[in-house]
Amino acid sequence: MPNLVEIRDLHFSYGKRAILSGLQMDFPRGKVVAVMGGSGSGKTTVLRLIGGQIRPQKGGVKVDGQTVHTLKTKELYLLRRKMGMLFQHGALFTDLSVYENVAFPMREHTDLPEELIRDLVLMKLQAVGLRNAAMLKPSEISGGMARRVALARSIALDPQLIMYDEPFAGLDPISMGVTANLIRNLNDALGSTTILVSHDVKESFQIADYVYFLSQGKIVAHGTPDEMMVSTDPYVKQFVHAESDGPVPFHYPGRSLADDLGLGARR
Repeated sequence: MPNLVEIRDLHFSYGKRAILSGLQMDFPRGKVVAVMGGSGSGKTTVLRLIGGQIRPQKGGVKVDGQTVHTLKTKELYLLRRKMGMLFQHGALFTDLSVYENVAFPMREHTDLPEELIRDLVLMKLQAVGLRNAAMLKPSEISGGMARRVALARSIALDPQLIMYDEPFAGLDPISMGVTANLIRNLNDALGSTTILVSHDVKESFQIADYVYFLSQGKIVAHGTPDEMMVSTDPYVKQFVHAESDGPVPFHYPGRSLADDLGLGARR
C-alpha cells in the first residue's frame, strides 16, 4: 500500500459552520507532505481527524488501511501508538525535566525497563542535539530548544506517522532552519511519513515532497513545491509570494463602512 494516510470525500462541520468540504488527499509512505493555508483554513482540523479526536460527517480517513472514525477506543489507541504529534507550542510538561518529557510516552505505552528507556531517551535527545540538556526544565531552555525537545518526544516510539502543527511558529530564523532540517532528516532516518501543517512557505518548501493548499476548507491547489512556486492560481500566488492584494481580502466580509455610517443611500 503506497499511501499511509488516505482522505476521501471528507466533510466536517462544527454545527452549521462548514470547516472542510470534499477533501481528497494522499500521504505516501516515507514522504514529507505539507498542508498549507491561512489561519482558519482547516489545516489543524485535518490533523485532528487523522488522529481520531473528531469524526467526519461524511467521507473518511484511512491510516495504515484502517478507517479511523470506525475504530473502537482500544483499536484507536493502538493506532495512535503508530503516530507522533508535535503540537503548535510544544506542549511540554513544565514541571518535568527534558529527560522526563521524552521518557513519558515510553513509560505510558510500553513495559520497557528503565535501563533501556534511559538509552532510548538519550538517543532521541542526541538526534535533536540536546542530550546534554537532559536534566534541565523547559523554563531553563530557549523556545527553539523546547521545540526540539517536543520533537524528540514525538519520535519517542519510532512512529510510522509524524504530524507537526505549525512547528516553526514563534521561532527565530536559525531555530526555524534547524527545526526544518530535523523534520526532514528524522523522517528519512525513521522511514516515516510526515504531515507538516504550516503557513511558513520558505521552510516548508525546502523540505516537503508535496504540498496541499487549503482555503475555506477546500483544496485549491496541490503539487510539488517547485510547481507551487510558479503556480498562476490567484490564491497560491498571493500566499506564496506574500502579496497583500488577491483572493484573500484584507477586510472581513460583511456590510460596508458607508452602510454602517448611514451613508449608503446618500447621493
